[in-house]
Amino acid sequence: MARKKVDAATKAFIKALDALEEERGITKATVLDALKEALEKSYKKNYLGPDSIVNVEIDEETGKIRLFEIKHVVDDVMDEDYELSEEEAKEIDPKYEVGDDVITEVSPEVFGRLAAIQTKQILRQKIREAEKEALYNEYVDKKDDIITGIVDRVEERFAIINIGKTGALLPLNAQIPGEVINEGQHLKVYVSDVEKTTKGTHIGVSRTEPGLVKRLFEMEVPEIYDGTVEIKSVSREPGERSKIAVFTDNEDIDPIGACVGPKGTRVRNVVTELNGEMIDIISWDEDPITFISNALSPAQVATVKINEEENSALVVVPDNQLSLAIGKRGQNARLAVRLTGWKIDIKSESEIAEEGIDLDADEAMNNELLAAMEETHQDDALAAESFDDEESINVDIEALREEHEEEDTDYVKVIAEEDEAFEEENEPEYDPKFDEDIDYDEYDKYYD
Repeated sequence: MARKKVDAATKAFIKALDALEEERGITKATVLDALKEALEKSYKKNYLGPDSIVNVEIDEETGKIRLFEIKHVVDDVMDEDYELSEEEAKEIDPKYEVGDDVITEVSPEVFGRLAAIQTKQILRQKIREAEKEALYNEYVDKKDDIITGIVDRVEERFAIINIGKTGALLPLNAQIPGEVINEGQHLKVYVSDVEKTTKGTHIGVSRTEPGLVKRLFEMEVPEIYDGTVEIKSVSREPGERSKIAVFTDNEDIDPIGACVGPKGTRVRNVVTELNGEMIDIISWDEDPITFISNALSPAQVATVKINEEENSALVVVPDNQLSLAIGKRGQNARLAVRLTGWKIDIKSESEIAEEGIDLDADEAMNNELLAAMEETHQDDALAAESFDDEESINVDIEALREEHEEEDTDYVKVIAEEDEAFEEENEPEYDPKFDEDIDYDEYDKYYD
């Protein structure tokens, strides 16, 4: 078989195709299809009509371009753009009959300067569209994954991360609080969104997503990567603390120990990447009582009563464990709520005794008791207001109100919030109660 001749111009053309494929991810076939379409449109616009039939062929090896006009042979010509009478067809070749297609090859040299410019513009547009599509197809598969990028630019409200063939915007609210990002720094980011827009492909990245913690553990822990250990859920307050629930079917493997690693190396690597964020690793269990108890670690839980209809749980802890279960400013309880998906009401044993709640009684009875106690408090307040001006009633109303206020602050009820942003903006006011009798040394010792 004879080898096709390739001149210098063809070599440059093929080299350009290779460069587009390597640098921008556009295949040769895509570029050649775009060139064919550009030539066809330009030829129709300058020499024929919009309904004309034109076919362009390009040899990938030699770069040779062939252009063909196609017209149908008919009895009565209605549109000269793509129809030809039988008489005209027979002048070209006597063998043509009605129903045949007359294919005429046209030399590409007919393209004038204007047609060449138009072809170039159409080709550029097609290449840009193909480039956007290729970029989207490349990164859409990386959604919910980690990409290591280089910080190109740092501004007050955002940073631009070079993630390869494009740049991604890392807004301030997606950065770990307190973390300092410097230009030229290698940074791991979580791809939270890949969206195709009119301006191109938008890639959203974050350092605050719970998914970042999960992916980092997959990178550090082989047992998670191969599926032996599974991360069931993650809850996170970026820059401060995270909780992850892990599980395995293999009785020979300790899922928590696998995540911690030899001498804590694995979890330490994740903590370092997250700018010192503390991480609690707890064991997941299909039994909600056990799972909720584990989620409130490092606090020790005495009893858990669950209400499946309301998806809520009453957790009773020893008096000396209440502050530990709630955590500083309620953080431990909030993370446990998000991790388990259950509404959690935390009370100490003394509070349970004072309120007269029987943990062994039916749930409905306890609910009635709590409702009755609440109604009694309201009635007492109304009665106090009604008799405030009566001299015959010797009651210190202000002292009574203060007493009720102290009783009302003796417990903290933690309610699950669906919107994390709402939680942050409406963080519960700081209760001075937590400054009393809290052994923070015991709390901090858990992380040493």
